[in-house]
Parts: sequence; structure tokens; C-alpha cells
Amino acid sequence: MASATEQLAKQFNWGAFGKAKDLKARLLFTLGALIVYRLGTHIPLPGIDPSDLSELFKQKSTGILGMFDLFSGGALQRMAIFALNIMPYISASIIVQLMGSVIPSMEQLKKEGEIGRKKMNQYTRYLTVVLATVQGYGLAVGLESQFAGAVIDPGMFFRLTTTVTLVGGTIFLMWLGEQITARGIGNGTSLIIFAGIVARLPEAVAQTFALGREGAISTGLILFIAVMSVAVIAFIVFMERAQRRIQVQYPKRQVGQKVFGGESTHLPLKLNTAGVIPPIFASSLLLLPLTVIGFTGNSATGIWADLARWTQHGQPVYMLMYGALIVFFCFFYTALVFNPTETADNLRKAGGFVPGLKPGKNTADYLDFVLTRITVIGAAYMTFICLLPELLMSKFSIPFYFGGTSLLICVSVTMDTVAQVHSYLIAHQYEGLLKKSRLKGSRKK
Repeated sequence: MASATEQLAKQFNWGAFGKAKDLKARLLFTLGALIVYRLGTHIPLPGIDPSDLSELFKQKSTGILGMFDLFSGGALQRMAIFALNIMPYISASIIVQLMGSVIPSMEQLKKEGEIGRKKMNQYTRYLTVVLATVQGYGLAVGLESQFAGAVIDPGMFFRLTTTVTLVGGTIFLMWLGEQITARGIGNGTSLIIFAGIVARLPEAVAQTFALGREGAISTGLILFIAVMSVAVIAFIVFMERAQRRIQVQYPKRQVGQKVFGGESTHLPLKLNTAGVIPPIFASSLLLLPLTVIGFTGNSATGIWADLARWTQHGQPVYMLMYGALIVFFCFFYTALVFNPTETADNLRKAGGFVPGLKPGKNTADYLDFVLTRITVIGAAYMTFICLLPELLMSKFSIPFYFGGTSLLICVSVTMDTVAQVHSYLIAHQYEGLLKKSRLKGSRKK
């Protein structure tokens, strides 16, 4: 096995792309799906004047709507058919997962394997339609009240057509994400958000240089932003690859005259088990109430005006809510994807044990203790990275696309996608080695 692995490592090169036809088909499908998504972000809603809307939107894009527009790849600013993006689906996923941890009947579905998973996915789709309908109607009403100059013919017909179009766009993106996951490379939902962020980065770079030419920010600050972006990417890569390895020992057993087992391996626990999910979930939840505040803040008085001011990017209240939600989802999603009790039971059934600990409850308690400690570090790292652009915006007038959530999503999604590509290439190389060994065996006969 070791010699085969060494031979595989020597033969592995990027030229294998030409021979891996299945991988090429998956990559082309993913690329085509993302192109379709980007085209949809430029198709405006019926009854909207895009030129007037663009000017009016700039006056309200400093707050939470700016981040919503970032995740939608500019579709919200253009009021395209994908203006809601895939955020209702993410919000529905959060709610269904929370219900799965609280409601006994939903929790039982999670234990039914593939059948239960399909049912929960169906519930998520139904809830997505409900949330998209509510958000779509709210967006239509907001357009009429705050962007009246951009609405050609306001009224109930406009609200109805806008709601139906936005719900249809969200459902299509949900389906497209599932198709990318099944027939392409990477996680479809994450790639759609990734494509939207990457599409806005050139605009952010141009905006930064324009501020430099106008004298709004200095050349030294632009260089600092560039160096900081590289440093943040390196830090994210380091933290995403960090893991705590727990040694696992398997006892020796004798069958006849042969001795099996006695191997020592490790159980890897990632520092950031939740991945890129916490900032996406936190942003999605913040968009629900804060979008309403963003639409009513400029014309409202009293508490609504105060809330509109407090929830702007860089404000302490917004950063506190965002950071608290990120920490919550770091622990919540980690608890969903890794069950210490189940892992300890699987180790016991396989005959494995952690040295110095009894199999079963003691092992589960130890795994939970270690996972909690490293999740604290992971949550702190995630909060720091995501609040970094907010701190910069509170001090300097620079686009918040740099650093933080956008770079975290881009780097994490890129690493996951490249890892999948690498796995397909290795599998293809193994298939090639097996075919060669069979041919050699047949020739010897």
C-alpha cells in the first residue's frame, strides 16, 4: 500500500485533468451554472426603472443593505430577479435545524437516515417559499415607499408580480445550488454566495483606488489594505487547517495464527468545525429584521430612527449582534455536525479507545471537553475575522468588501472546492494504477 501511494504521488500532476473526463464534466457544469446565476443578477424586475433605482439605492446602501447586496452579487442594487438570492433558503435551513434540536418528532426524523433527511429537506423547501414570499412582498412595499421614483406603476399588481418573480428566483437558485452539489464540484449554496462576492471585488478595488485619487484616503492606507488582505488570507488558511488530533488505539487480536490490529491512529477535530456557516447564518438572520429598519430608518422618527442609526456598519450595536450570532452558530453548528456520544460509541464498536480513558461515557465526555475548548478558539477567530471590516469602516472610509466575512467565505469555499478536485484526481489516479496492475497480471498469465 505504501509503495502504491508513493507511486501515485510521483505520477500525480495537473495534466491528469485531461484524462479525468468525469471531473472535467463536473467543472464545466459548475461553471455553466454559475454563469447562469450571474446572468440572472442582471435581469431587472418588471416595472422597475434601473437607472433611477441605482441612484436611490446608493443613499441607503451604507447599512445592512450593503452586505445583503454583497451576498447577492449586486442583484439587490439592480433589483434583479435574484435580488433575494439564496438567503431565504439559508434562513429556512437554520429554522429547520433548530426545530430538529427542540421538537422530538423532528429530532426523530434526523435519526431515520436518508428518509428522514429527505423529509427535512422537503420541510426546508416549503419554509423557503414562505420566507421568500414574506421578504419579497416586504421588498415590493419598500420599493414603493422608499424608492417610489424607480417604480413605474405602483400598486397591488406591481407588488404581486414582484413577489412572484422574487420567489421564483429564490426557488430557482435553491434548485441550482442542489444541482451543483449533486452534479458539479463543491457545495452549491456556498458557491453561489462565493460567486456573488467575487463579482463585487473588482468594483471594490476600483472604488478604493478612486478614493485614493480623490484624496479621501492616502496611498499608505491603500498599501496597508493590500498587505492586510494578504495577511488575513494567510491567517484564514492557517486557522482553517488547524486541528486537534486525539490518539486512538486499536488492540491486537489473534485469528488462528495471524495477528490483526494493534494500530495507532488519530481522530482529527478541526479548530473551526462549523466552517463558513456561522457568518452566513448570522448575516441571514440579521437581514430579516434589519432590512425593514433600513427601509424605514430615513423617514422614521423616535426609536426607529435610533435603530436605523445603531444598525449601520461599524456601529457598536450592529457589531455586538453580529458577533453574538457568530459565536452562537459556531457552537450550535458544531454540535450538529459532531456528536461526541455517537463518535465514542462508534469507536467502542470498532474496538478502538483513547489511551487512558474507558470506552463509552468517559470517552464521550473527554471528546466533548476538547471540542468545547477548541470551539471557543474557533469562535473567537471567526468573530475577529468577521468584525475586522466593521472596525476598519468605523475608522476609515473604505469598502467593507476587504477582509472579514467576504474573504473568509472566498478562502473557505476555494479550499473546500480545491480539496474535492484533488480527491477526484487521486481517485482517477488510483483507477489508472489498478488498470495497469490488472493488465500486467493478465500478461504474466
